[in-house]
Amino acid sequence: MDDSKIVSLFFERSEKAVAELSKKYGRLCMRISENILGNTHDAEECVNETYSRVWSTIPPEKPQSLSAYVSSLARNISLDRYRHDHMKKRDSSYDLCLDEIESSLFDSGGLNDDMTDNEISSVINSYISRLGKTDRTIIVRRFWELESYDEIAKATGLSRDAVYMRMSRIKAGLKKHLIKKGAIK
Repeated sequence: MDDSKIVSLFFERSEKAVAELSKKYGRLCMRISENILGNTHDAEECVNETYSRVWSTIPPEKPQSLSAYVSSLARNISLDRYRHDHMKKRDSSYDLCLDEIESSLFDSGGLNDDMTDNEISSVINSYISRLGKTDRTIIVRRFWELESYDEIAKATGLSRDAVYMRMSRIKAGLKKHLIKKGAIK
């Protein structure tokens, strides 16, 4: 079923909406949540919370991209759960990704305090939009879906070393772009 029909089901308050949403995006939400939490049971709870949140927000929301809307909710719910469960511990793929991005982008300084989050997001999005499809896939899978290099290699058909090398180039290019646009001090 296409996204517009699923959204229409939510507007009709049909219980079939959640079933169709789960059928189409359940695996994506589960993968994102498991990558953050590292625990299937907790991930299932977050995915169920995602469905509940979608039910309570559509309507009035009418997302242009249902997949982006749902995956964003799943990610944020899972991150909130992670933060709650691991306030003092650092041991997941989420922490590894944060450490990786911080060490590669911010070794010389932090973000420009004069720029808003939206402005920095816009600078990052402008860089990502110029990447080729494979490189966009790699960066999104690594830093949005928090997949390992092995998982990305499997999904893209590249070797792990090729994915790692491409990611190194992507991060270096992103850092240059952020500096050029004034987003990094």
